[in-house]
Amino acid sequence: MCPPMKGRPAGSPIRVAIVEDNDEIRGTLERIVGHASGMRFVCSFPNGKTALEMLPQHRPEVVIMDIRLPDVSGIECTAWLKRALPATQVLIFTVYGDNEQVFRALEAGASGYLLKRSTPAEIRQAILEVHQGGAPMTGEIARKVVQSFRKESSETATAQRLTGREEEVLDLLAQGFVTKEIADKLAVSFDTVRFHLKHIYSKLHVRSRGEAIVQYFR
Repeated sequence: MCPPMKGRPAGSPIRVAIVEDNDEIRGTLERIVGHASGMRFVCSFPNGKTALEMLPQHRPEVVIMDIRLPDVSGIECTAWLKRALPATQVLIFTVYGDNEQVFRALEAGASGYLLKRSTPAEIRQAILEVHQGGAPMTGEIARKVVQSFRKESSETATAQRLTGREEEVLDLLAQGFVTKEIADKLAVSFDTVRFHLKHIYSKLHVRSRGEAIVQYFR
């Protein structure tokens, strides 16, 4: 067992935990994280019950969470984990790509969503993005998020009183872009995007990017 974390020194590796019931997949994820520069594999669990008991003492910064677990669902596990360790970012990892699972995961507090066919490079990139405050999703999932609720976005935007620029920022956020990428696409500064995000969070009464996406597009 790894000792509890008392604080993360600047520049230290990102602490990553894994909750996945498939032994082969769990082992693959352990190797992907363990061999990645700037990351540290700290623990893994085959079911939600054990994860909920043990994760708090390891205090991971990012958790790769399977949705379909044999006992407690990954979505329920995520909701509990976000209450116990609000600073921990959860990256949902699943073979299921339907909208309902996406939104239930985001509502539970997940900050990112990847399909299990993602490459090792995509998995490592997603861990980095979610740790840096992004909301990584596969392209097809991001498109489903936007397409499913585009017809409702106009009414919701009016109700929430977001500006046109804030709508653009939130739309790009839903597509999985991080702050720097949004700035590049809109030809504005990094600080300008952060300014818009701050106002978006305030207007939607949320604290994270995942919550903002769910609140706006539902």
